[in-house]
Amino acid sequence: MADDRKLDVLRAIVEDYVRTSEPVGSRALVERHRLAVSPATIRNDMSALEDEGFIVQPHTSAGRIPTDKGYRLFVDQLSQVRPLSPAQRRAIHAFLDGAMDLDDVMLRSVRLLAQLTRQVAVVQYPSLSQSLVRHVEVIGVGSDRVLLVVIADTGRVEQRSVNVPAELDEFLLSRFQARLGALTSGERFTDVPGLVSGLAAEFEADGTGAGAAVAVVLAALLEMVVERHEERVVAGGAANLARTRDFSARLEPVLEALEEQLVLLRLLGEQASGPEAVTVTIGHEHDVEGLTSTSVISAGYGTMGASVGRLGVVGPTRMDYPGNMGVVRAVSRYLGRLINP
Repeated sequence: MADDRKLDVLRAIVEDYVRTSEPVGSRALVERHRLAVSPATIRNDMSALEDEGFIVQPHTSAGRIPTDKGYRLFVDQLSQVRPLSPAQRRAIHAFLDGAMDLDDVMLRSVRLLAQLTRQVAVVQYPSLSQSLVRHVEVIGVGSDRVLLVVIADTGRVEQRSVNVPAELDEFLLSRFQARLGALTSGERFTDVPGLVSGLAAEFEADGTGAGAAVAVVLAALLEMVVERHEERVVAGGAANLARTRDFSARLEPVLEALEEQLVLLRLLGEQASGPEAVTVTIGHEHDVEGLTSTSVISAGYGTMGASVGRLGVVGPTRMDYPGNMGVVRAVSRYLGRLINP
């Protein structure tokens, strides 16, 4: 649809419907918007928009509401997202600056997104596959057990207790940890398997008899950094859905779907572009059962042009797209700077 006037009519319908939750009629458009045309012309434009599938009349004699197709065109035609108010910017800085560790950062980000957008907020922990190794610690906790701790450059910490077939004394543990650090520090987690592939043989060949124990610890390390495909997600603000009239009897399947971690990851999607690029999926564009009446606004966060995770909001298709897109982008920018200063 290339007609600028019809685009203006669609934009006005979306804005009014989002604000009032009531179907929009031609008279309301004339009264509320400076479209510089007659009511009859507005009605003709609305009829054309309906024929093209951008709006629909939910009830006889009612006004029109946008369809998923209409919302998509509205979002695609946005020239810019709404900038944050000074109060919103202060809230982001004040709320996130007080975070103590990565878990606190994630929880605060979820609460902040939910409060600013009044939608369900979802934040993915930094993905190990997109992170660098900051430090590896190997700590003896008994004659046949070690604690393996891996710290990413994003602050994410993974740890695993490992039973070993032979005792690793303090000297061997110190040497083993030093070799691990020398091989992996500053490297991508995805490169770790190749970097440590010869380490067990190295300890086996030196006559200490530690090769088998080292191999067991390395297997646990690879499982932690590479073979574990699940990602951690934190969500909040589900109560916001109960405050809207958009779902009514359909709220239960929405809440059930949002309880699944894999569903949340699918909704956030994969980050194909750089961090802070905002993506929007609307209604039936995502095929998650129970969520075809929702829209998702998401963005990646990270530094140096690479995303380490994603965050976003989930809400009814009748949402404030320009405002929510602005909030998601702003929080993703700040979060990226916070975890990778």
